[in-house]
Parts: sequence; structure tokens; C-alpha cells
Amino acid sequence: MMGEEELNYDPVVFPKKVVEDNEFIFAAIGLEHGHIYGMCKGLIEAGATLKWVYDKDQNKVMEFKNVFPAVEIATNETDILTDTEVQLVAAAAIPSERCELGVRVMESGKDYFTDKAPVTSLEQLEIAKRKVEETGKKYMVYYSERLHVESAVFAGKLIKEGTIGRVVQVTGFGPHRLSIGSRPEWFFKKASYGGILCDIGSHQIEQFLYFAGCKDAKVVSSKVANYHNKDYPEIEDYGDATLIGDNGANCYFRVDWFTPDGLRTWGDGRTFILGTDGYIELRKYIDVAREATEDHLYLVNHEGEKHFSLHGKVGFPFFGELILDCIERTENAMTQEHAFKAAELCLIAQEKALDIE
Repeated sequence: MMGEEELNYDPVVFPKKVVEDNEFIFAAIGLEHGHIYGMCKGLIEAGATLKWVYDKDQNKVMEFKNVFPAVEIATNETDILTDTEVQLVAAAAIPSERCELGVRVMESGKDYFTDKAPVTSLEQLEIAKRKVEETGKKYMVYYSERLHVESAVFAGKLIKEGTIGRVVQVTGFGPHRLSIGSRPEWFFKKASYGGILCDIGSHQIEQFLYFAGCKDAKVVSSKVANYHNKDYPEIEDYGDATLIGDNGANCYFRVDWFTPDGLRTWGDGRTFILGTDGYIELRKYIDVAREATEDHLYLVNHEGEKHFSLHGKVGFPFFGELILDCIERTENAMTQEHAFKAAELCLIAQEKALDIE
């Protein structure tokens, strides 16, 4: 068997800027989740120009302006929606309000880029689908645990190249730190956040569909619980689910709010991808008790074993592809069908979940 040094799969750094200054202009509405910073930074790194920001909470707006000092502060949402220069609105509103905002954005003639979960009910999903069809605009979703993680980007490249053969199983672990004292009021209301499988489970279902090449899947079983936060009865601090894809691939994932304070980051996100000719492990945010660096990928196939330390070596092609998709009306970053299917499946998993409290 070949040794580690003989495995030559070189990371490819994707070009950062795909447009010139002021060629693609976007705005931010809704600063309820910190993901809005990653969304905006990703677009700016790809060449987009951030023109406006709006949120009802002026404290959030000022914090945002400290990070993006060139942004203009809108006095209301209408300032942004009536600005014909703005081509895309990025948003991280309260989850249950994301669909209504998306409808307003698309009706104004702009594409919509929302934090996950993009909707919190199947009824909202149908509204969003109809509005996309009616307007021809995009309702894109920031599934950050794949799109904004270099090891996950590189895993996708390896899979497409056939490095581990046909993907037959994906196992995902998405633990998060609860940090309950810093959470907003809506975080404690299930109607607002949609449930743990709808919320952080959406990352896991999306990456399964992508890595396994599924267009659809069936939720075989799912469970939720509130094991440790009885003072907040609408919180679910544990969830898991099993799915089978339309191509026969299967998935198990677990999400929780139990990251201990002793971990040096917010969560030890892991993904295991099993193929017919090898397997991949992603240690996304930390290599526990070893390195504090992010983005470790372990590859084993018939040629040997390889560890890749990928932080700062791959880039995030999604953002540039999204900008070009908005300009050229293509679907290279993510198809609308895929974005909505991941949302649908997490809602089904949430709806049918067995409560094991």
C-alpha cells in the first residue's frame, strides 16, 4: 500500500473576487443571528459591495457598522427594497420571520440570501416556492457548516473526483454551546426557531444531500428531547435523525446544545463520509486535545492514508458562484431545488420526531 507521502491531492484555492467594485451591490436586513457577519464577509471577499444595513435594533446596527464601516444605515426596510442598485438582500431575521421577509425582497425585484433555517413550517416553504416561481428570484440559504468550512469544501472536491468511490453513508455530528445567558428571547420559543432539527439539523441534512448526491430523501426516524434545560420548556437540547436518499445512500446525524465549557470552540463538528473505495473524516472546527486550528480532513482510500490541514488553503467558492448566479441567472452555487429540499426534509424530521423527554 502506498505511504501517506504518496497521496497527492492538492487543495485548490478558489479565486476570491469575481466582480469589480460596485458591479454587484447588496444590503443586509435582519441582524438577529451572528451568521449575518459571515454571510456579508463571504460576499465582500468575492467582490460584492455592501451598501445598506437595516434592523429595528439600533445597537445591533451600530455593532454591524463597526465591522463594516462603509455601510449606510437605512431608516427603514423600504429604503433598501426601493433601491434599484441593490441586487441581493442578505438576512438573518428571526427564523419564523424569514419567509415573510423573503417574499418582500423577491417582490421588490431582488434576490434573497437567508440564514438557515430558511423557513419554520411546510406552509411557509410552499409560500416561498410559489414566490420564487412567480418572481423568478432566488431564495438562497446560508448552510454555513458546509459552505463556509474549508474542509467541507475540499471534501466535496474529493468526492466529485471519485477519491472514495460512491458515497453510501454520511454521519454528522453538530454539537453547539448553549451560552444560554446570551441568547435572545426568540431562541426560547419553539414557534420562533422551529425546533432543533429544523434549526441546526438543517446543516446536517443539507450536507448529506450534497455529499451523497441525493436529490431527495426519506426521513426514516427522528427524535428530540429537552434533557437538561427544564427551566426553558420549549428548548430542545438534543435531536437526531436517520434518512435514506433516493440513490440508496443513508445518513445518521446528531445535533445538541451540550458543548462543555472546556472545549476551546463552540462545537466539535464532525462529519464521516463512507464511500465504496474509502472514507473521509472532517474535524471542522478543532482537532480535540491536539491542534486548535480548524479544517482538518482525514482521507483513507486504496492508495493510503492522508491528513490535510486546510485552514486558509481552499477558500469558499459558494459566494462568488452565488454572485455570478444572480448576475447570469444560473445555478452553480446551489440549485433552488436543493436549497428547498434540505429545508423540507428538516421540517419533516422535526414534525415526525419522537419526543423522548
